[in-house]
Amino acid sequence: MTISRERVLDELARIALPGGGTLVSRDMVRALNVESGVVRFVIEAADAAGARELAPVEAEAQRLLSALPGVEKVQIVTTAPAGPRGAPPQVTARSGAAAGAPPPNLTIGRHPTPQAGPAPVSGVARIVAIGSGKGGVGKSTLTSNLAVALARKGRRVGLLDADIYGPSQPRMLGLGGQRLTNDGEMIQPLHAHGVTVMSLGLMMKEGEAVVWRGPMLMGALQQMLNQVKWGELDVLLVDLPPGTGDVQLSLCQKAQVTGAIIVSTPQDVALIDARRAIDMFDKLKTPVLGLVENMSTYICPNCGHEAHLFGHGGVAAEAAKLNLPFLGEIPLNLEVRLAGDAGTPVAAGEGPVADAFARLADRMIGGGMA
Repeated sequence: MTISRERVLDELARIALPGGGTLVSRDMVRALNVESGVVRFVIEAADAAGARELAPVEAEAQRLLSALPGVEKVQIVTTAPAGPRGAPPQVTARSGAAAGAPPPNLTIGRHPTPQAGPAPVSGVARIVAIGSGKGGVGKSTLTSNLAVALARKGRRVGLLDADIYGPSQPRMLGLGGQRLTNDGEMIQPLHAHGVTVMSLGLMMKEGEAVVWRGPMLMGALQQMLNQVKWGELDVLLVDLPPGTGDVQLSLCQKAQVTGAIIVSTPQDVALIDARRAIDMFDKLKTPVLGLVENMSTYICPNCGHEAHLFGHGGVAAEAAKLNLPFLGEIPLNLEVRLAGDAGTPVAAGEGPVADAFARLADRMIGGGMA
């Protein structure tokens, strides 16, 4: 007789924990594997003291599972975080807590919860992923400026910084040093320049590394989509990490994504990777809404000479070749970098670069993308 994961979880759900609940209801079972009659999993406790209290629970799980038909061996390991290093970050609710009472917390970075298929995000009309095949093409800068440009057009805009290993949106939107709050169940996002913002960077010290494997990334993304009070949004922009990895796969499998916008610079080496990103979204059955050429033109502020440092027109030509919309060009300009570092995106002001982002926002609105 073959044993199933579901039967193992049913048995574990029968074991009461100290303080109430079960291993399953309190989401403490990790890395469950059932294969060839061998059951392996990890019990993840909150801390070392909690792990010691679970010794009778581990013994009971060993006894119950070993008695199941088809189970030849049971291997259980009980673990707990060693401390701040490697521990998932916690959001601390700073407002509304009684004096002297410990604030509620919400741990981000757990394994994903089961889900039948892509699901809508409450209150969000459209989800648009902003992707690129490689790093360094200005995808995150474009996302923050596009979000601000859409907000200036009267759209209700959210921005999810899903570049979990390198979250940069807090700095570019002027939210550095601020922290999120929560009610123990849901996270209250922050707001900047008319945009509702959620980023793992708002839960960590600047420069602190996230050292997570794929399942933790997938679980974190799932939480940041569904455990955030986004409110009513016309569009949620998702700033993806570069490449074609776990976060992109999880987003398209867990959320009802309207489509993706691909950002690239004009040169061939960037376009090669942009094609890979387009192919990935095709395989995930996520429509590519269009391509944007970033760092398209440089105009010397001293003499007015126009130069194309990375080439010009390559993205437009690629869009035509693939029969995809070309959404526009964003120039290479020092003000973009200075404004991002200062926390006030250039799209929040006036000038030629702000106008370029405004035109991009108009094309998204006109195309029904926002």
